[in-house]
Amino acid sequence: MTNTIAVIGAGLMGSGIAQVSAAAGYEVVLRDVSDAATARGLAGITASYEKFVSKGRMDAADAEAALARITPTTDLAGLGEADVIVEAVFEDLDVKQGLFRELDKIAKPGAVLATNTSALPITQIAAVTERPESVVGTHFFSPVPLMALCELVRGYKTSDETLARAREFAEKVGKTCIVVNRDVAGFVTTRLIAALGNEAVRLLESGVATAEDIDTACRLGFGHAMGPLATLDLTGVDIMRNATRNIYNETHADQFAVPELLNRMVAAGDLGRKSGHGFYDYS
Repeated sequence: MTNTIAVIGAGLMGSGIAQVSAAAGYEVVLRDVSDAATARGLAGITASYEKFVSKGRMDAADAEAALARITPTTDLAGLGEADVIVEAVFEDLDVKQGLFRELDKIAKPGAVLATNTSALPITQIAAVTERPESVVGTHFFSPVPLMALCELVRGYKTSDETLARAREFAEKVGKTCIVVNRDVAGFVTTRLIAALGNEAVRLLESGVATAEDIDTACRLGFGHAMGPLATLDLTGVDIMRNATRNIYNETHADQFAVPELLNRMVAAGDLGRKSGHGFYDYS
């Protein structure tokens, strides 16, 4: 039975995973490279719990108890007793492989080693370990406390048991799961939003229509809850640019070639909601 979750990375994704895990009753260890980083993560979790309480979606006592179940640390070796370790660091293959080499040394036998990647092949991450059968993709969506989906991704050697335990964890924290049986770059969801988002950016870039009208077309014409450009702003223009570029590097398919506008926005710091400006203004 899974009791302890370790989350590596106290940024927006990692802190979100820690938040829903603690709210579901798990003991959570939240690890980042500095005390300042874990403090920022905990502050964000606290603020999110308080918002849930103010809206009547969570009892104050439950929020306080959940927060008490989160232990911050900078010690990677301290994660050795966790039943499930979820990595949520920068979307870079070298960075993730380096981390999984270390996790392979410290994680206890039978621990699930999960990577929260939106585009990188699980098989390549697992290949640097001596236990590729224990490595699985758990692609959560931002903001984690509000988004209902978790994309479970099998690497080439991911075992049925590992997949089942990852599903058990994701469902206990309130997510509906889909399973990706082949870890093609971008899996299911990122490939779909990358192709749609890229075409939306190209339509905007070439002056065919405004951002507002492109998003309205998808919302009212296709029943999407949010248009593709607003989705890029919510996810992070830089995050989507990097994920799309990773897919293109694997596939060389034209629909995944990063539009020039996307690169220029990242260079200028127009990253969407988190920077105050992207395809829309949030200031």
